[in-house]
Amino acid sequence: MKKRIHQIELFMKYPHDVQKEILTRLLHTAKDTEFGKKYDFKNIKTYEQYKQTVPVQAYEALYPYIERRMKGEQKLIWPSDIKWFAKSSGTTNARSKFIPVSTEALEDCHFKGGKDLISIYVNNNPDTQIFSGKGLAIGGSHQLNELDPSMGSHYGDVSAVIMQNLPIWAQFIRTPSLDVALMDKWEEKIEKMAESTANENVTNISGVPTWTIPLIKRIKELKGTDNILDVWPNLEVFFHGAVAFGPYRSLFKELIPSDQMKYVETYTASEGFFGIQDRSDSDELLLMLDYGIFYEFIPYDEIHKEHPNTVGLDQVEIGKIYAMVISTNAGLWRYSIGDTIKFTSINPFRIKIAGRTKHFINAFGEEMVVENAETAITHACDTTGAVIENFTAAPVHFTDKTRGGHEWIIEFQKSPDSLDRFALILDEKLREVNSDYDAKRYKDIALKMPVLHAAQPGTFYEWMKKRGKLGGQNKVPRLSNTREYLDDILKLINGE
Repeated sequence: MKKRIHQIELFMKYPHDVQKEILTRLLHTAKDTEFGKKYDFKNIKTYEQYKQTVPVQAYEALYPYIERRMKGEQKLIWPSDIKWFAKSSGTTNARSKFIPVSTEALEDCHFKGGKDLISIYVNNNPDTQIFSGKGLAIGGSHQLNELDPSMGSHYGDVSAVIMQNLPIWAQFIRTPSLDVALMDKWEEKIEKMAESTANENVTNISGVPTWTIPLIKRIKELKGTDNILDVWPNLEVFFHGAVAFGPYRSLFKELIPSDQMKYVETYTASEGFFGIQDRSDSDELLLMLDYGIFYEFIPYDEIHKEHPNTVGLDQVEIGKIYAMVISTNAGLWRYSIGDTIKFTSINPFRIKIAGRTKHFINAFGEEMVVENAETAITHACDTTGAVIENFTAAPVHFTDKTRGGHEWIIEFQKSPDSLDRFALILDEKLREVNSDYDAKRYKDIALKMPVLHAAQPGTFYEWMKKRGKLGGQNKVPRLSNTREYLDDILKLINGE
């Protein structure tokens, strides 16, 4: 682990050299694939050539190659035999995306990221006792790929793909057993996980906050305690990702009432492992530059263009929002993953996740991104003593008689002292962090005060269940520029 810390310090010191070497290696490795021949990889020598030769790819552009690979063809976008696909949330054309996961991506990205997470944590906490017990991992499920005539490939949540392929030594230090961890029926899985882990010495948890909460609650019920530390007295850290932790922090302090408990954020996706919170005094994420991934970035005002311009690491600016584009050791070439980030530092490169390119509200020119919403709702919770489980928001469109605005559905674990005061503080914070929103809210000319609905406990869980989206990497959409999600949840609230 100490050796790896030195290697991390090296890519922090020489980021551009490391990224240049990775691009060269990726192009050389894939030059004889169908995609590599189409774009003449063997004659691309510089980033500028690469940028001019290969267009930015959405999932739809790569899907024909991925579908052919799922049906058994090889060496289309990556030369090694791809036997695993990470299933993630869908596109406009399909309910799900299937992201290729090569052996190289598993070893040099996903596994390496997990090992680096532990290395960084131990380096920051030399007195840690996490190795005295087990790590509880909350993941999804996988299944056989029925399109492959050889029956030799599988697909599932990326967490399940990783768990299934972990080396033997890693299986000894994790819980629950694989047959429970990879169950596909979420409610039954929660019950089995609670039963099988309640008597283990769990020192660390890895998972999505949304799905960790019901597990902890169920274990507390089984053990008849209000304090999970009565069950796991040596629990010391929660490694979390997939959703921003700010809105959940108060809830976790109630679930795990210890000032010594540590929380470490990661930036992971089906496409790769991208960032780790490397400092305890900051929630910034260190961009991991030596995982076989080459990074590019689309400036915010270019995101929705048909042919967006991209910049490399050497051109990014602190504080600006970019969509992330990656080229990977699983054959994703100039692939726009749909996430937006902003740089908080460029020496070394540290980032914060701003949201999704498709999860925003811009019905009135307010350009509100997920980061704005999460910052404001966290502040409103802290100020009013509220604790939330989930939320979503969407626009209220103009009519001939009413102004537009934003409508929110919030599920409170602990209600605020006043819902009206909560709405006022939420609105004030949004105006503070987003000047476009502030301008539209001026004297209520374009936007009226936000409309808030307090949902009953379990509402979002039931909605996700109804959509077949329980567990795994599934997340509640925080913002939408349409009312599709919000109206669907309102029907559930109103018993329709």
